[in-house]
Amino acid sequence: MRHAHPLLPFPALLAFACGSPEPKPEDVQSEAEAQLDEEEEVAQDAPAFPTRPLFGDTHLHTSFSFDAGTFGARLEPADAYRFAKGQEVTATVSGLPAKLSRPLDFLVVADHSENLGFFRALKDGDERVMANEYGRKWHEAVVAGGQASVDASIEIIKMFSQGQFPEELTLSPEQTRPMWQEVIQAAEDANDPGRFTAFIGYEWTSMPSSQNLHRVVIFKDGGDKAGQVVPFSADISDDPEKLWDAMDAYEDRIGGRVLAIPHNGNLSNGLMFALTTQEGRSFDADYARRRMQHEPLYEVTQIKGDGEAHPFLSPNDEFADYETWDVGNLDASIKKTDDMLAGEYAREALKTGLRLQTELGANPFAFGMIGSTDSHTALATADSDNFFGKHSGVEPSAVRASHQVISGEAGELYGWQMTASGYAAVWAHQNTRASIFEAMERKETYATTGPRMVVRFFGGWDFSEEDSAGDVAEVGYDRGVPMGGTLAAPGDGQAAPTFLVSVLKDPEGANLDRAQVVKGWVDAEGKTHEKVYDVVWSGDRVPGEDGKVGPVGSTVDEAKATYENTIGAPQLTRTWTDPDFDPARPAFYYVRVLQIPTPRWTAYDRVRFDAKVPDGVPMSTQERAYTSPIWYTPNEGSP
Repeated sequence: MRHAHPLLPFPALLAFACGSPEPKPEDVQSEAEAQLDEEEEVAQDAPAFPTRPLFGDTHLHTSFSFDAGTFGARLEPADAYRFAKGQEVTATVSGLPAKLSRPLDFLVVADHSENLGFFRALKDGDERVMANEYGRKWHEAVVAGGQASVDASIEIIKMFSQGQFPEELTLSPEQTRPMWQEVIQAAEDANDPGRFTAFIGYEWTSMPSSQNLHRVVIFKDGGDKAGQVVPFSADISDDPEKLWDAMDAYEDRIGGRVLAIPHNGNLSNGLMFALTTQEGRSFDADYARRRMQHEPLYEVTQIKGDGEAHPFLSPNDEFADYETWDVGNLDASIKKTDDMLAGEYAREALKTGLRLQTELGANPFAFGMIGSTDSHTALATADSDNFFGKHSGVEPSAVRASHQVISGEAGELYGWQMTASGYAAVWAHQNTRASIFEAMERKETYATTGPRMVVRFFGGWDFSEEDSAGDVAEVGYDRGVPMGGTLAAPGDGQAAPTFLVSVLKDPEGANLDRAQVVKGWVDAEGKTHEKVYDVVWSGDRVPGEDGKVGPVGSTVDEAKATYENTIGAPQLTRTWTDPDFDPARPAFYYVRVLQIPTPRWTAYDRVRFDAKVPDGVPMSTQERAYTSPIWYTPNEGSP
């Protein structure tokens, strides 16, 4: 039987800027050279193909972010890296000791580029801050702490998102450089090639009318290159194409590499996958190619809800309504309508991308999938039994489930709706910046809502059932393509694609319910379709006439926040052939894995704190993983 953990301790860009760059300090250069030498030494021992997934968080905020700081966070990037490496730290507000039960393999501290360093100036009562009426008020609130600081944070975020933030308090890109150098130094200090990867990165926080178009920007490079620029800011432009321009300038002028990862779009009110550019232009092939060049991945799940599918868009998918946030935009100032949903969810966007590819010859939405937390506590926790919340004001407590997170004209969202999610899983040859970054570029990744399941997915034309009983990886890489790849057109005598699906349970987690293949395609009239196939499942359940397998059941004891691993399976493998394949029509396939039900974080809170949780709040959950797709294109082109 799995028991709740005891309460204490918890287990666990060229402004990028105008003007000449600041000269690189010699010590930064020598550190970068030493790191590169070590990476090259590790790479010499790289296996022929990736042998295990690496788990990490590409989207974590610390007190260096203006909103995280005013919400109460005091932990800095160095603390975030120590925590991710498995060391114990003390949570800011609750004072609880926090520790992961297993360290992560990599981490991106992605503090907001906008006003990077503002919170420190605010907290310290900088002269410039105290000269402004809002600055003085916010400083006093931060010093007072508690709800006053939270209220100040909400006001700061709203004013920023609505374009009303005081100009005299807005830091120019060059004014953020000292703090950016601290961000870089923390990553350089934490990076340990072969054992732990600390990426240099930031978040570009575009939110026109509080509609979330945020991107995390990740450098492949060390501080010798990343330190020659400062993060691009939405204060300069909130248009993603301008961000791409800055990324191009960095790569062309500095010779580095950089990519961007959009956040899950469920607070974008349809703008994340809108069919026109920010300037209102219709997409063309150049835009489509450029978007996928700069944004090969999509963050499909995180604390602010899950973004794989929505029941309105996928009414025949009984698992589509998972941790759904569909009230409105980021501050609930604009109510969401049904017509916005198609521009917010990954599955629908992947389908739309296929249609656009038939029209444009290029696919702007051919992304791979990852998860990450978007935590603003500096604590990368995505486990339900070790969930520290969105920001420091909602660290574990008896009242956080009832805490109002968002309130506006569109409605309200409460603390219990926070999702203990997620992590990025990457099939990289080695645990280094270069190897992980290259795996992200080729989309050999998957998203998990927290559990560290090992998921393999290969597509080919001649896999047999015997292949799924042997070394799936050796066969898959030899005769097929992995997740993120593209299938060539079939050869003579090859009727339909075959897929190898293999899943191992999280060794510390729950058994598996089922693995499904989600297919999307475009018909001859240009209409998109989808179908979810139950491919392999636990137990002796038999599919119904509709092909669906019934529920696995539940062993969750909600009153005790425990479950038993007496149902489900520790491993699921199968070779599957698409029964509805049309070689003339483009399609994509990805795997969705479901665990058996387990206690949700709200159940752990209720047990640990004797918390009074509102009626109707879910006490169990069915954690899951989503692989990057494998695409099929009739003309053998890449998506």
